[in-house]
Amino acid sequence: MCLVALAIDQSRRFPLVLAANRDEFFDRPAARLGWWSPGDGLPDILGGRDLQSGGTWLGLTARGRLAVVTNARSGALVNDASAPSRGDIARRWLAGGMSADRFWMHTALDGYNGFNLIAADFQQGDCFWASNQHPHPARLERGLYGLSNAALDTPWPKVEALKACMREAIETGDSVNHLAGLLFDGLSNRRTYRGAALPSTGVSPAWEETLSAAFIRSTELNYGTRCSTLVITERVNKRLITHVFERSYTPHGGMALLRRSLIKDWPPRYNVTHSSHPAAQEAVTEVSDLHEMPPAAVRKTRVRSLLKPDIPLPKRPAGNTA
Repeated sequence: MCLVALAIDQSRRFPLVLAANRDEFFDRPAARLGWWSPGDGLPDILGGRDLQSGGTWLGLTARGRLAVVTNARSGALVNDASAPSRGDIARRWLAGGMSADRFWMHTALDGYNGFNLIAADFQQGDCFWASNQHPHPARLERGLYGLSNAALDTPWPKVEALKACMREAIETGDSVNHLAGLLFDGLSNRRTYRGAALPSTGVSPAWEETLSAAFIRSTELNYGTRCSTLVITERVNKRLITHVFERSYTPHGGMALLRRSLIKDWPPRYNVTHSSHPAAQEAVTEVSDLHEMPPAAVRKTRVRSLLKPDIPLPKRPAGNTA
């Protein structure tokens, strides 16, 4: 996963919106969006799955956890080919029960190559960003965030462009499917950048330019954007309903498949006594395109943030603009 935009409580109707592209070699086997088990007795995960190493780049659980991982790219970093897969970080967070601070203590010392992690536990009202290129994780507040292969909110052109797209889409989207269509348009942007607009991460200028697009395609290396994923939570009266979309692509850039799933009463509210039953899960469906659903009657109610507002928040680290 190499490009992410995340909006938390930026819209009364759509309190959680996430849009992300996963970039990877096409010969690395992967399963499309679906529910799968990370192990006996562990909560099922909704997301794609890396069939080579068993992890995921983006997923969520009915219990209220969410995770997105990207690699960190910098000329100062040296990748270790024997290091564990970074997709295992997301799998461990989703399948586990550790608090964020304990999870970070274990993960930071496990020898992963450079990574970024956005992880949420909505039952606890927490969401944080962490990277093994920075000493401490940062708790996220309400806001709009962008992430690629540098620190959170580092203003790479494609990060800024996707954040602007999401901001406008949330303001103008009048249905889940309209919002999804606008976000997919932003994720499929193939514009590249040159010169001073490019970061310097230790790769050649030509490769830096190729990687500067939101939607990447390199037929020579059989590498590019494998899939685009959206997580959109809609508030319908007092209920939260979350829609997950995944659009997968062929090596030549065409769309191969669109899948979607729906979870009722998700994310769970923090500080609320939960029953033993998880959020309602519906089977993942495959469709040819986005289909409009009948608009739900939305009645204005008093709402609160998805995140706890009463926890002292550390200052967010300054992004690396290199």
